[in-house]
Amino acid sequence: MIGTQELVLILIVALFLFGPSKLPELAQSLGKAVGEFKRAQIETERDLRANRFLNDKDIKIHNLAIEMGLDVQNKTPEQLVEEIRSRIKDKDLTVKTGST
Repeated sequence: MIGTQELVLILIVALFLFGPSKLPELAQSLGKAVGEFKRAQIETERDLRANRFLNDKDIKIHNLAIEMGLDVQNKTPEQLVEEIRSRIKDKDLTVKTGST
């Protein structure tokens, strides 16, 4: 983190390099850049959290398919969900008709 003394030194150097008329413009540009960075950081963190949630969900679907005895090799979570639904429907029909 930059301390107060370092910040004052940077401001003095910027004053000499760019002049007093350019400092407000420079500060505004710097503020916008910091704001953009923070927004991008928050968005990235949100995306990472969403991906982790999806991965957890996908793992649960995968584990359920294995427990049901389904072949999970090279199948997407969506394909596994369809197979799980199909297996449940088949079992419901078997129970309703009384056959095993």
